[in-house]
Amino acid sequence: MSTLLEKHIVELLQERDEKAISLLYDHYSDTLYGVAYKVVKDEDMAQDVVQESFIKIWKKSDSYDPTKAKLFTWLFRITRNTAIDKLRSVNTKTDKEIQIDVSDVYNLGEQSIKPEFLDIKENLEKIESKYRIVLEALFFEGMTQQEASEELDIPLGTIKSRLKIGLREMRKIYGMIAVLLLLNIAI
Repeated sequence: MSTLLEKHIVELLQERDEKAISLLYDHYSDTLYGVAYKVVKDEDMAQDVVQESFIKIWKKSDSYDPTKAKLFTWLFRITRNTAIDKLRSVNTKTDKEIQIDVSDVYNLGEQSIKPEFLDIKENLEKIESKYRIVLEALFFEGMTQQEASEELDIPLGTIKSRLKIGLREMRKIYGMIAVLLLLNIAI
């Protein structure tokens, strides 16, 4: 592309003249599509990236400074960054989708475990009171660790330590039930 034409496009961009977009599209769209495609590796997505890039270019046209970069370098960066953002967005959405139909998690349901059969309250009495108080606050009163810390006037780190030790003590009591539950899930 000639330097004269590039200067003309830059002037039109700075004047917010719509002819600039038309000229940019005519002279750069194929190359920018190649940039986008190289990142996203999907034709439709690459076309979307180019379209989004031209919108960004138009909106940011006043921020282009010819003393800092050539026009193509500026266009390239916008397109490449848009493609990377698009790819990250798609990957994030895919990672967050929950696939219930293919889930292999066994749902025990309410009928499988009934607290009255586990005698939790009775067995909770078997562990030291400092651990029992924390477990009761968190599990039976529904407090968060922070709320338990404030309510019981115990530092948050101590709450976390006592929870860990309390759960370990309860695991000693219910160890066999945990094994049975795992066996039930595997069957």
